[in-house]
Amino acid sequence: MKQLFYLSLLLFFSINGFCQAQKYVGIWEGDLDAGVQTLRLVFNISNKEDGSLLLKMQSPQQSAMQLPADTVYTTESNSIFMQMKKIGISFSGKLLNDSVLVGEFFQGKPFPLQLKKVEKASAIVKPKRPQTPKPPFNYISRDVNFTNKDKSIQYAGTLTIPDTVAASKFAAVILISGSGPQDRDETILGHKPFAVIANHLTNNGIAVLRIDDRGVGKTTGNHSSATSADFADDKEAALNYLQTLKWIDKKRIGLIGHSEGGMIAPLLASKRKDIKAIVLLAGPGVSGLNLLTEQNVAILKSGGMSAGVAEAYGTMFKKLNQSVLQSKDTTIALQQAIKVLNKWDVADSVKDIFKVATANEKEVFAATMVSQLYNNWFRYFLNYNPAPALKKLSCNVLALNGSKDVQVLPASNLAGIKSALKKSKSKNYEIKEVVGLNHLFQTCSTCTIDEYEKLEESFSPQVLDMMANWLKKYL
Repeated sequence: MKQLFYLSLLLFFSINGFCQAQKYVGIWEGDLDAGVQTLRLVFNISNKEDGSLLLKMQSPQQSAMQLPADTVYTTESNSIFMQMKKIGISFSGKLLNDSVLVGEFFQGKPFPLQLKKVEKASAIVKPKRPQTPKPPFNYISRDVNFTNKDKSIQYAGTLTIPDTVAASKFAAVILISGSGPQDRDETILGHKPFAVIANHLTNNGIAVLRIDDRGVGKTTGNHSSATSADFADDKEAALNYLQTLKWIDKKRIGLIGHSEGGMIAPLLASKRKDIKAIVLLAGPGVSGLNLLTEQNVAILKSGGMSAGVAEAYGTMFKKLNQSVLQSKDTTIALQQAIKVLNKWDVADSVKDIFKVATANEKEVFAATMVSQLYNNWFRYFLNYNPAPALKKLSCNVLALNGSKDVQVLPASNLAGIKSALKKSKSKNYEIKEVVGLNHLFQTCSTCTIDEYEKLEESFSPQVLDMMANWLKKYL
């Protein structure tokens, strides 16, 4: 009888837990206000065979990809928690009723998020993307797979080769994406700039290899624990693979890097003398700390904030980052960050804007910054100075920036690149600011970050031609 009692008890808890979980099964959607842009998020929650919950998240404006959560659990107090460790995302929420879930979404910093249960995810009317290439192509396009030297990572990508018998071997370039987990097309808000670039260059006689970042798409590995140096190793594996292909001229291989990719390209080219040319699209020319400080100020100004307030925030942001980077551990870092906030000599109205007016707000703000900066990638990036790698280059270099870029500002970064290249062994380099383009090299109007999605142009035709002509000359 005692054994039967235990069995009944276990069965009760099992059924009770299952019933608790059932409340969450279904489709939940809501709009995340990230400040510079609003993103629709959709959580699709279902049951696994063992009765536990499976949660997949989608940001339909950015991608059709559904990302599975590593961890999902619920509590008897009508709360749910999920985490995606690889990309540093978590969500904790509480049911208000059967159809409303209120909580906090975290990626780098917390954002309030309210989700509503729906029968079917709302359709999002996406702007047209007329430049996205569609088959049939005028060239050969094939999926490829290769590994790094120790075979710890399997890479997947797309290789496009000019379909012509005029040449047995082709010049080739490897595309290197910007920061964050990116697929082979560098897909962002429905735009596929790398697919557009590959299409244009291949139609101009240049083979192009573009690959999913580690931990993204069909490429294995962990993205969240990697640094820019690790990503340079990934692209070196791509270079080694290209050199094994019979269609590729080993003496005419180049790199095209966008944003952080414009930092990775010189890193790789500075140690591999078999790279003939690199193109830096909005690549860093100043330290990561200076770049992000300028970026924060520029974004605040573009959003309508006064120059004085934006500059004041920039000064505080830089001091806070420096204090955290110089700290030995997270406990000391948190203490130092709060000290910087306590010494920030601005009006209370300004502190209210950034939610650092009270002791509790300062602690939350400081804790968020510390959690960001103790990420491997962030610490490497903030401490990185691009000048040494640029000075070691001997290959041909084309550096381009949009004049309206608020993420990698053209004046300081192009000047930094030019100053370093003057001391390099590169005989042919060209530095140019292209009028009217944003960070994604789109022809922009308001030129704010939230405009990226609204624009139909994925990549400036002017810059496509500029790159193709320069590469045909120097590659």
